[in-house]
Amino acid sequence: MQVQIRTDHNIEGHEALADRISSVIKDALNRVSDRITSVDVHLSNQNSDRHEDGNDSMRCMIEARLEGHQPLAVTDQAATLDQAVDGATDKLTHLIDRTLGRLEHQQSHRTDPPLS
Repeated sequence: MQVQIRTDHNIEGHEALADRISSVIKDALNRVSDRITSVDVHLSNQNSDRHEDGNDSMRCMIEARLEGHQPLAVTDQAATLDQAVDGATDKLTHLIDRTLGRLEHQQSHRTDPPLS
């Protein structure tokens, strides 16, 4: 499973940040990593131009590509980058679990004969 980290111009995209986020993503998706071909993580600071109130809003969007299926994408916004990454990662694991569960349910309840 390949994890690609992208940042906007308001976030320093240094190697330590990419390694930390990649590790969080890989740990969370470890049990389904054989079904995922790639993961793209987009990090941005939504309020970087408006510092009057001192509240930065970090956004994390994660897109995972499952083998043979459309990509799945989630977004989370939080006060810190770590909170946004954790929130988006939680959402993604739930979405993947639901998607794979639904696919397995559909396959187990098929009434047509298997292709030979």
